[in-house]
Amino acid sequence: MKKNFVFLVLLLLPALVLAQTGNDEEAAMQYYQEGNYKKAAEALEGLFSRTKDDAYFGLYFNALLKSKQYPEAEKVTKKLIRQNPASLKYEIALGRVYKEEGQQENSAKTFDHVVSNLPKDETVIREIANNLYQIEEYDVAIKVFQQGRKTLGNEQAFIFELLSLYRYKKDKAMLVQEFLNALGSTPQMLPQAQTVLSSVFEGNSDYLNLQNTLFKKIQIEPENESYTRLLIWQYLQQQEYDMALRQLIAQDKRTRADGTALFENAQVFTSNKAYDTAIKAYDYLVTKGKDNPYYLPSRLAAVDARYQSLLLGKNNEAEVVALASQYQAIIDEYGKNSRTLFAMRKLATIEAYYLHHLEKAEEALETAVKIPGISAAEMAELKLELGDVYVLTGQPWEAILVYGQVAKDYENQNIGNEAKYRSARLSFFQGNFSYAKSQADVLKASTTQLIANDALNLSLLISDHLETAADTLALKLYASAELMQFRNNSKAALDKLDSISVLYPQNRLADDILMAKSRIYMKSGDFNKSAALLKELIAHPQQNIWTDDALFILAGLYEEHLHEPEQAKILYQRLITDFPGSMFTAEARKHFRKLRGDNIES
Repeated sequence: MKKNFVFLVLLLLPALVLAQTGNDEEAAMQYYQEGNYKKAAEALEGLFSRTKDDAYFGLYFNALLKSKQYPEAEKVTKKLIRQNPASLKYEIALGRVYKEEGQQENSAKTFDHVVSNLPKDETVIREIANNLYQIEEYDVAIKVFQQGRKTLGNEQAFIFELLSLYRYKKDKAMLVQEFLNALGSTPQMLPQAQTVLSSVFEGNSDYLNLQNTLFKKIQIEPENESYTRLLIWQYLQQQEYDMALRQLIAQDKRTRADGTALFENAQVFTSNKAYDTAIKAYDYLVTKGKDNPYYLPSRLAAVDARYQSLLLGKNNEAEVVALASQYQAIIDEYGKNSRTLFAMRKLATIEAYYLHHLEKAEEALETAVKIPGISAAEMAELKLELGDVYVLTGQPWEAILVYGQVAKDYENQNIGNEAKYRSARLSFFQGNFSYAKSQADVLKASTTQLIANDALNLSLLISDHLETAADTLALKLYASAELMQFRNNSKAALDKLDSISVLYPQNRLADDILMAKSRIYMKSGDFNKSAALLKELIAHPQQNIWTDDALFILAGLYEEHLHEPEQAKILYQRLITDFPGSMFTAEARKHFRKLRGDNIES
């Protein structure tokens, strides 16, 4: 009977222990959640003593620290270190005790001992660093990974962990070093490096640090093309396009490549309006010969880049003549057909607005509209261009007829509304203000915001300056100046605008004249004069129809041409705040976020 009783007790003992453990755990957790850490520590001590479960130790240890029982915490961790000399997690706990108690020297010594005694086991090293990360000992975690590389004899170990830590700490210098270390063996990480670095870099000094570090790396490992590609990327971020091109050409020659990277980056130069650099890139690709896949695309792209440069007013007359000859050469070589329509249109623009060969331009466009195989959309655009040339040649009725055809064929569509606006603009040039205003008023409801804005401005311009005979005469001079500028005769336009205040000193066109002159100077590439006029316009005590336009244009000048991003940010912010309903607000917000360093897709 006695033996049976003993057996029964032994049989029930585990269940009794589990029941007791469950009750103690429930009580301990209740104390812990209530913030009664002293009682929680007492309950958890018993649980850990009975079970030796590290989960209970973690709670027990935290309860001791939260209740500031540092001597007890130190005693417990030292005992566990003696019992488990191979496990470094208890040493980490001891270092934490010392730190929270204010014993910084002992804490540092303990953590140093952890770093110096790492096992030759990658998984365990990662676990130790993770424990340190969880208690916010980021610098010690970094030391663990760095020492772990030495212990394992592998400088490529823990790349992603270190990158994550450096990024979290915003240690840009070490982030650069670690990415360069990674690129040494893993070149496919280049896009990640570019994305991360662009998100953490804050200014020119960061990029210069990257540049200097890359120079040293390239000297040591000149065969690693990842470093060169990152250097090229750095130049692009800094808008040092000529330096980027120099590296691209050197890389192309060194690797005997087919020019793909050069062609792609030449398109980047073009999109950033670095046309001179783009032209050099395309011209280099052309020298690779007709067998190169980029020969013809580069030849055409180089001509187009010269054309875009022309539109910015950066070419002298000799360069304009040379560009016209290049387009003519394309037409002569490939004929007048749908494939060369782009060349015919751009040549007509050059002849009309830059060389002032109006008859040649008119003839070219009249020939172009007869070419078979042209899409309906292209035909509509051609007719609008032809209508503009008719305005230049003094054939307003022909222009109105062509504009009318497009407006009728594309009723209530964007290009149809554009045709109506050009017709209204022509009426304005002619001084037929009432009819121009009636047409503009209809277009104010256009679905195209740009056309609606232009129509609104035209309508307000007319309605604000017809109250007196003097106002009307001043407006006629202004319209004449606008026609001069439409003909790309900037000097005559400026002279006409300056004469308005002399002939009609009481005119109210001051703001309109400032905007018109600023656009003329901007088109001719004189960005400083344009900016000065825009600042004068913005500074006027009362807001006018041009204030939001002026803010947006001036911000763009500061951002793209005058290289004063902080001034651009201020102006974009003012536009967003003061003109929430402006058609420019959404775009201003994008530019502001980009200048602020936000990581945005568009």
